[in-house]
Amino acid sequence: MASFPRLLIWSAGKPSSRGFKTRETLGEFMAEPRKIIIDTDPGQDDAMAILLALGSPEELDLLGITAVAGNVPLALTEKNARKICELAGRPDVEVFAGASRPLARRLVTAENVHGKTGLNGPDLPEPTMPLQERYAVDFIVETLMCEESGTVTLCPLGPLTNIALALNREPRIAARIREIVLMGGGFFEGGNVTPAAEFNIYVDPHACDVVLRSGVPVVIMPLDVTHKALTTPARIAAFRDLGNRAGVAAAEMLEFFERYDVNKYGGEGGPLHDPCVIAYLLRPELFRGRECNVEVETGSALTMGMTVVDWWGVTDRPKNALVMRDIDAEGYFALLAERLARLP
Repeated sequence: MASFPRLLIWSAGKPSSRGFKTRETLGEFMAEPRKIIIDTDPGQDDAMAILLALGSPEELDLLGITAVAGNVPLALTEKNARKICELAGRPDVEVFAGASRPLARRLVTAENVHGKTGLNGPDLPEPTMPLQERYAVDFIVETLMCEESGTVTLCPLGPLTNIALALNREPRIAARIREIVLMGGGFFEGGNVTPAAEFNIYVDPHACDVVLRSGVPVVIMPLDVTHKALTTPARIAAFRDLGNRAGVAAAEMLEFFERYDVNKYGGEGGPLHDPCVIAYLLRPELFRGRECNVEVETGSALTMGMTVVDWWGVTDRPKNALVMRDIDAEGYFALLAERLARLP
């Protein structure tokens, strides 16, 4: 498969000023699976990201899943996360419920995209695995304080409310997070819920602001990447043709999910957003981007939630995020099919 040379991520032999790891430094982590927490608001594309992670146990150690309100209310997102774990044959994964509303705004949801349940498409049974009693924000803080510093990556797939609450509750965790790899925002592509804003950031721009100001290394998968990763009929058929339960359910989810974007954009499929986060951890060479300053609009009614990306370096604001712009889409979908094939 074709792959991109990645820009401004790896230095010749030393970390960048923001603390991204060099290949030499990363070597020490490669012997053991990378520890991650997935923070999510499932959502069919969130479900695909969770399945990708669960299909990659040699490389990713999923410490837990934290649910947040976003695509649908919290009562559904925590249930959907458990449904996906059971679909993947992993009822042992711990799922925690977090924030039911944004930091400072009323909750905006997206049933028009994801359906009333958030996982419309396949007929998935009600989960039997328990929801953990601990509050998701407590789980995030306690895990980061207990695990070795610099070993846990946070993977937010929805609004950043839980992550911001954790950073506000215990500021010491910022220095202990390996990095935050998130799906959200857009710049050249614009927004998908308003002309200026992408959904995840629009739902809780104040939480995004907390994350971007935290000093934690941040990697962003914006619409500029995800709109190049389309669920074409052939790619969906490849999932169904796997013949396993996860592959068939994935195809059914995506056939429902893509209808909104096909109607909206007129393309041959819908963008598969959230698995880009997990794919980056597994195959970073599939992506290309650069370090930029990113700030989020929290005051304007017209551009609320807009991610202002200084792609061309026209300001003197410090770089605070590694922003992706391109993806090897064929490689991305091949990876998804390969890992889905490992599941029941």
